[in-house]
Amino acid sequence: MVQSETAESRSWHDAGVDAVPPPATSASDTTATPACAGALTVLYDGSCPLCRREIGAYRTLTPLQPVAFADVGDPASALPELPAGTTREQLLARFHVRYADGRLDSGARAFLALWATLPGWRVLARLGALPGVPTVMELAYRAFLRVRPLLQRVAHGIERRAAARCAPADAATSDPRSAAR
Repeated sequence: MVQSETAESRSWHDAGVDAVPPPATSASDTTATPACAGALTVLYDGSCPLCRREIGAYRTLTPLQPVAFADVGDPASALPELPAGTTREQLLARFHVRYADGRLDSGARAFLALWATLPGWRVLARLGALPGVPTVMELAYRAFLRVRPLLQRVAHGIERRAAARCAPADAATSDPRSAAR
């Protein structure tokens, strides 16, 4: 399911953040506003093919609360207000979410916060809240971060090969009728 662009989602995007507001629950529902008030903001590396695919999967879902997505890998991208001293480099090094009150979480806690808003993922968020599970998840995430550069190179290679297969070939070499001439 791909969400179609609405006037509301365009206004969220125009604010410098791609957002997926949840469906309105009532006429008095004011959680989804163009200023992203109340939104959980996912700060992700859009230059990472692994991150792009994962974020793409999350974006197909309708969250329980507003979820905004900000590509911290794009220097031209406007970022939400962050705690003093927070750099893009820090944000690119780990997965982060920013809560509506301005707090940041990273790693396993950030995944759990995002998953808690998404249908189909809430079960994992509940399991991740069990005693000791966040610690194990964080250790696994740190291990993943060590091999992430290798996985990114592999994913970039796969993307390049797929793009080369889909690119229009030279008409003279790809048209069998031209070889017979």
